[in-house]
Formats: sequence, C-alpha cells, structure tokens
Amino acid sequence: MNIKKVGVLGCGLMGSGIAQVSAMAGFDTTVLEVEQKYLDKGFAGIEKSLTKFAERPPEKGGITQQQKADALAHLKGTTKRTDLAHCDIVIEAIIENVPQKKEMYSALDEIVKKDAIFASNTSSISITELMTATDRPERFIGLHFFNPVPLMKLVEVVKTIATASDVYDAAYDFGKKLGKVPVRTSDKTGFIVNRLLVPYLLDAIRAYEEGVGSIEDIDNAMKLGCGYPMGPFTLLDFVGLETTYYITEVMYHEFKERRFASPPLLKRLVMAGWYGRKTGKGFYDYADPNNPKPNRL
Repeated sequence: MNIKKVGVLGCGLMGSGIAQVSAMAGFDTTVLEVEQKYLDKGFAGIEKSLTKFAERPPEKGGITQQQKADALAHLKGTTKRTDLAHCDIVIEAIIENVPQKKEMYSALDEIVKKDAIFASNTSSISITELMTATDRPERFIGLHFFNPVPLMKLVEVVKTIATASDVYDAAYDFGKKLGKVPVRTSDKTGFIVNRLLVPYLLDAIRAYEEGVGSIEDIDNAMKLGCGYPMGPFTLLDFVGLETTYYITEVMYHEFKERRFASPPLLKRLVMAGWYGRKTGKGFYDYADPNNPKPNRL
C-alpha cells in the first residue's frame, strides 16, 4: 500500500501532534474538527512547536526554516467530512467516548474511499468494538501515539482478529515513515504500555496511601533508583488523573483484577477536579509551574 494522503480526526493535543509529525514526514495531511476555532487553536500549537524545532541545531533533531515551511504547506484544516474522501489513512484522535467515535467512523465509512485504512489513537478502548461501526473491519487498526507526539518515539500498532496482514504491515511501515519506532501488539486492553504502566502507577498511589513514603520521596526513589525520567506522581499529573482514572475503569472492567482497580485517593482527586498540571492541582500544586510542591493528601 502506498500511503500519500493522511486524514486526522481532531485537532486537540494528540490530533495536532499526529498531524504535525505526518506533515513533517511529507504527507499531505487534512485535519477535521467540528468548529474552526478548534482548528485555529490546534494549528497555532503546531506552528509554535515547529518554531521550536527550527530553533534547535540539526544534531538535536532541529529542522530548517524551509522544512518548517514545507511542513505547514502539507497541512490543511477543515470542518467538512467530505474533505477526507481521498485519504489513504484516517487516524482518529477525538474524545475517549465510544458512541462519538463510532458515530464518526460510521459517517466516514460512507465518505472515505473503500481501500483506505481507518485507525484509532485510543489508549484503552477496544479497537474491535470501534471496528464494528464500519464495513471495513479488515482495514481497521489501532495506532496509539504518545504525548507529546512530536517528541515521543513510540507508536503501538494494534491489530484485531479481523485486521488484514497487509494492512497491519502498511500501518507498521507508515509508523516508521513518521520517524517513530513502531511496536506490534494485539487488541488486548491496555496494549503493551498501559498494560504494564498502569499497575505501576496505581501501586505508587497505594504505597503512598499505606504510608510507605511521601509523594516526593516515592518520585525521587523511582527516578534515582530506577533511572526513570520522572517519578510516578509527576507522570500521573502530566498524563492527567482523569485520563488515568478512565483507563483504570476500562481495564478493571475487562480483567476484574485488583492491580487495575483505581485506589480511593485517585478517585477522590478526580471527583474534586484535581486532574494534575492541566487544572493546577493534582498530587502536586502548580501555583508556581516551575517549582511544583507536593500536596498534603
């Protein structure tokens, strides 16, 4: 398969990042949003990100001003679903809501050419369930990117029992053309990364609840003892506590194992609206974003 035209559904944090790396790799990329204001916000973020890349030296992943201009020239925003009709692959990165995702796929199934690949960036929802909204199950795949997409090298390529082998291979090769390191996995809840990461994060919360150590000490222990770039509580606040909580609900529903169950403290932080960095409070207080202080919980 020869992928040339890329469609991206959603221009939020993940969608704009996927669109950026696609355009930087030379693919004509069309981003669909429900309103122009969301496109404007997302494209402003893309331009800001590209400017930062252009300020870096080449040996540190920098790009030239011409490469920045070329990437922007490959990008197009639209609020019309019909503008995705001729895309070779459509990557969905909208809200983690099954009915909304399935409605979008069902509508686009009638618009986008029949040999195009449909992909979802979901981190937890069953690819198989989303696939059922279309008449192209053999051409449906998961492409799970990581935040921030322009910097994180990994993409999980997720096949279902119905995914055709040539589609699986094409999606894997597409990941490499984006400059990512693709890994193959199957449609098991959590895929590879979250299947291993989520229990670790939840155990860190339980350790804190049980008095094993303070928030700061547990973070420092994992950074300095295991060489992790950030501790579990810093990572939780970065990802978003509500996002983690949602993933735990999906994974616990699937496996019914305690290691995937949300600890009481995580649930209460989410109920209070303390989602982490994005709300200014989580396990840390971000009143001074450059010097966050652990909250007393």
